[in-house]
Amino acid sequence: MKITHVETIPVQVPINQERAVRGGRGAHTISPFLLVRLHTDEGLVGLGEVSCTPLWSGEDQVTAAHCIATYLAPLLIGADPTGVERLCAGMHRVLAGNIFTKAGVEMALWDLLGKAVGLPLYRILGGAVRDYVPTKFSVSGQEPARAAAIAAWAVEQGFRTMKVKVGIEPEQDIARVRAVREAIGPDVRLGVDANGGWAPRVAVQTIRRLCEFGIFFVEQPVAPLDVAWMADVRRQVPVPVMADESLFTLQDAMALARASAADVLSIYVGKGGGIGAGRKVAALAEAAGLTCTVGSNLELGVASAAMIHLAMATPGIGAEEFPCDILGPFFYEGDVLAEPLPISAGSARPLERPGLGVELDEALVARYRVD
Repeated sequence: MKITHVETIPVQVPINQERAVRGGRGAHTISPFLLVRLHTDEGLVGLGEVSCTPLWSGEDQVTAAHCIATYLAPLLIGADPTGVERLCAGMHRVLAGNIFTKAGVEMALWDLLGKAVGLPLYRILGGAVRDYVPTKFSVSGQEPARAAAIAAWAVEQGFRTMKVKVGIEPEQDIARVRAVREAIGPDVRLGVDANGGWAPRVAVQTIRRLCEFGIFFVEQPVAPLDVAWMADVRRQVPVPVMADESLFTLQDAMALARASAADVLSIYVGKGGGIGAGRKVAALAEAAGLTCTVGSNLELGVASAAMIHLAMATPGIGAEEFPCDILGPFFYEGDVLAEPLPISAGSARPLERPGLGVELDEALVARYRVD
């Protein structure tokens, strides 16, 4: 089997602005994403998604399409797509950075491999280590009453774990978490995500005050400028610290482990450069006595499927203790899939079909296409 053609499709599915995520790094109100299709001479098509936003990744659908057409497509066309690792190594040789873009292509390669052998991706990755992937909801960093209303809505949907965006202004952060806790009651597990928005001293003081509301973790309390900052915060607070913005590469994970800067590592399919890279980080975390979860950039259906397969097959992802952020359907007003993923409040499952298990609805793709 050979790749004959690489196709990219820019799309933008509207986000429900009532629940749009606002936090310490700003607001995620639009998603200029790129779909990838790898066509082969055997008629199989692999699907990928570059779920990038400039504020987060420095990439968008325009840069991603350019890099794929100019640098990656010449490497891919004529190649056997089942050689995933070899092709990924080749992508790194011809293009530095652009990890979300490479992750979208790698995703499509894994999809083709699964379709070629007739197996769901999680089975190719070693088989299921859990029956489903536990998930949590993310409450936007809005004013307290609005955040509380969103949290109450999430509980009504069935979520029993959630996090609240903080890191904006300490007193507002505390008021927001207090309002959310009052709205959801004592039995729903609640974490906070600062997106690196606090200075180290402010982080320690604020986290200690937030413990009054029964938080069970704090995500990225300080900016990812110096890993020692987060290590210092971790030593002074009584709840687990999760690394997100501090973690892109395998080397980042190693630095966090060596510095004792985190208890939990947040893996992204896009941010880490792909499924294979995410599994390497999870293995490193296991060796270091840490655990992982799966974070989100509000992925659409194709990348959400990849996240589910990754979490289903990776023992180093402790989704039962720290549920994953596989939550795109709760934030978008639509999707591009022919059949929705089995994602509900609190759980996500893969479709039991070869590869990622998803296919595009051409009418929906045309509706959301933006070129």
